[in-house]
Amino acid sequence: MSLQDRLFDLDDLHSFSDLSTFTQNIPIEWVESALHLADKATIRRRRLPADQVLWLVLGMALFRNEPVAEVTRRLNICAQGLASDQLLAASGVSQARQRLGCAPVEWLFRQTGATWGRERYPGDDWQGLQVLAVDGAVLRTPDTPALRDHFGSGNTGTARQTPYPMMRVVALMNVRSHVVLDAQLSPYRHNEMRSAADFIDRVPDQSITLFDKGFWSADLLCRLADHGMARHWLIPARKNAVTETIETYNANDRLVRMRVSPQARRKNPALGDTWTVRAVDTITDKGHTRTIFTSLPATDYDTEDVAALYDERWEIEVGFRDIKSALQHNALTLRSKTVDLAYQEVWGLLLAYNVIRREASQAAVAHGADPTRIRFKFAYQYIAAQLIVMAGAQPMSKTGARLSELRSGIAQLCLDNRSRPARPRAVKMSKTRYPVNKRASPLK
Repeated sequence: MSLQDRLFDLDDLHSFSDLSTFTQNIPIEWVESALHLADKATIRRRRLPADQVLWLVLGMALFRNEPVAEVTRRLNICAQGLASDQLLAASGVSQARQRLGCAPVEWLFRQTGATWGRERYPGDDWQGLQVLAVDGAVLRTPDTPALRDHFGSGNTGTARQTPYPMMRVVALMNVRSHVVLDAQLSPYRHNEMRSAADFIDRVPDQSITLFDKGFWSADLLCRLADHGMARHWLIPARKNAVTETIETYNANDRLVRMRVSPQARRKNPALGDTWTVRAVDTITDKGHTRTIFTSLPATDYDTEDVAALYDERWEIEVGFRDIKSALQHNALTLRSKTVDLAYQEVWGLLLAYNVIRREASQAAVAHGADPTRIRFKFAYQYIAAQLIVMAGAQPMSKTGARLSELRSGIAQLCLDNRSRPARPRAVKMSKTRYPVNKRASPLK
């Protein structure tokens, strides 16, 4: 059995105590189902069959600074002996990725996210609800005509454009385990609320979803709360929102009524002329008053608890930072130069992130630690280094013993204390040895 088969195979997805496998993550049946979505089928036994190319896409996310051909060699991804320059040409690796396409990787990510994101860990719920968050981020792509035409860029309405095309990512994340449950990829100009609407119906029951203020939409929020069981939301109040107080619970908690905009009613005729929400006031660290709207009933959830909960929305920002900074090594752009491969790369990036997050969470639980205390960057580096060792290790019969030691090592990478950021967020200008285009706007 090859290394990737050992990592993909799983007899019991929810067995948390088995330390003899690396990930306990991806059943081989999921891989087979995903590969049925490949655009091009062939009966020819290739040196890079589709199942191995899928493993390569994950390896690309784990080794961002290495060429794709070097990733193939490091992980020994080949159906015929050792992956070497004589056996695998760099052009053959690129052609294998094109044959696979992005659909199998996307399907596999969604399948894993839907399963792992609903897993519960000791103490990871909030008053019986699973805590989720929705937010968006952008990833730069190489500046090719095809990518710029498809993804677009900022400030395209004027003569000035951002230097690189940008892909928009909107994700639904479990803020306690940091696993991404679902995501939507789109061109830069696609609205974040429309992307979130594509997966809002798949939000789990018995959950509370934290939104950034950019997702303010009566249609989106009512749709989340009205479908499913006990699906609640939390969002900062819109600036200058006009409200009418219906009932006052205490000095910082009240029930208010607001008008639904004509635009929202045109999109969803089922919405009424008004809707009611609970408004909770809280004092921020800077001493300002912040109002939070929520669907949580005042009879069941205390004012102070609701106000404090919204601070956990920052965890999705931590997740995006881990993807961009740790996995991507702060790379300026993605590595793929065609539209389909760019989508494939990002789906593989999200899948690899989830694999690392879940393995780190499983390691923490197995050793009595809090999953949120695992250092993602060091866990990722540790896993990547061990993969290289195991790919070329002999004899293969020792692979199980090496894998059982992996989780024990990950569990040692816990944070003693992770403080909140003490300074405002800012973008720092980077130095460059290349001429600067004065007509281009700064990178976003």
